[in-house]
Amino acid sequence: MEHDLLGEREIPNHAYYGVQALRGLENFPISGTPLKNFAHFVNSLAYVKKAAALANGELGVLAKEKMKAICAACDEILSGKLHDQFVVDMIQGGAGTSTNMNANEVIANRALEILGHQKGEYKHLHPNDDVNCSQSTNDAYPTAAKLGVILSAKDTLGAMGELKAALEAKAVEFADVLKMGRTENQDAVPMTLGQEFSAYAVMIGSSMKSIEHAAKELQDINMGATAIGTGLNSPPGYAELVTKKLAKVSGIPVRKAENLVEATQEGGSFAQMSGNMKRAAVQISKICNDLRWMSSGPRCGLYEITLPAMQPGSSIMPGKVNPVIPEMVNQVCYQIIGYDMTISMAAEASELELNMAEPILIFDLLHGLMILKNACIVLASRCIRGIQANRDRCRQYVENSIGLVTALNPVLGYEKSVAVAKEALQTGRSV
Repeated sequence: MEHDLLGEREIPNHAYYGVQALRGLENFPISGTPLKNFAHFVNSLAYVKKAAALANGELGVLAKEKMKAICAACDEILSGKLHDQFVVDMIQGGAGTSTNMNANEVIANRALEILGHQKGEYKHLHPNDDVNCSQSTNDAYPTAAKLGVILSAKDTLGAMGELKAALEAKAVEFADVLKMGRTENQDAVPMTLGQEFSAYAVMIGSSMKSIEHAAKELQDINMGATAIGTGLNSPPGYAELVTKKLAKVSGIPVRKAENLVEATQEGGSFAQMSGNMKRAAVQISKICNDLRWMSSGPRCGLYEITLPAMQPGSSIMPGKVNPVIPEMVNQVCYQIIGYDMTISMAAEASELELNMAEPILIFDLLHGLMILKNACIVLASRCIRGIQANRDRCRQYVENSIGLVTALNPVLGYEKSVAVAKEALQTGRSV
């Protein structure tokens, strides 16, 4: 049995979460996506709680044996244990209070066991008084969210790097494949297929740089702000010390925000990460559009490249194969573009000293980074690396193209070149 200000509730004996997580579980059956689905976020909560315990122990506001037990419980979470106990839905009211208390209760109950007590015997070690010591949801939750996004972005950047490398390899392989460039879906001037793929690789690289920049912005944290940024209930020197401890335990060079009141209510750095993630989605989707165009056919389309055949393309048309990988990636990109609108509105929804909409903002960021990472891995491994150039088809388009006449402009002049192009079109002859 556990109790809170609303009364007593039964908690399953096997559970490490407590009454407040239970209420969150009941109140927010929304997305079907619990905290445990985002391992980096769960680990980030453990980093925050461990850093807080270390700082509180050093400042003398938390008994050493409690500090050690809390740290040991956090280390178990960081090793992959107890993640299944983070059961609250990602989308929730309360600006993340249910998430914070889910973490506090799991850590408290495991720490109690480490100290030789039973789960729920909070007189020995309390979720609020001890695990949440010198903290509020309003500094612990957004700090953990920023760490979770930074760690997730690192994974996503790794996947984008794989995609970039795959495109660069194709740029080298196709360096000698002459083809027609196109503008507004009309013949333009000749180029190589390698130049086309090289441009795609540069696009991915530029998106990676923008996400890296946004991740650095997220290193400003508000630990020590407590409820609204004033540091109420935290001991002198705590904000600086806990930030130092968090940098050490997490390996992320976090910094104490210049103004804790501002940092507790702002969503601009999250919105910036979302915008840069959207940039990546826009550019990757463009690449996938091009792949679908260039592989169209095989008899009645461009068919300049052949994509790897992944599965039968129709339940009625024998022999049909569809560009299913680029199609999937396009849809992932559309989702991320939509998430950016949600994140923008959620960031703007901050009122006075707190943003109540952080949960949806954080869910969309973490999920967006996850699906972008997965999409990049699949696009590189199951599509880009297996692309083949249809060299004869590419060259045929160049030889028959009216766009070749552009190269004669400096010699014949524009008017004579137009006449050549017109005659070629009328007669069906080459330029």
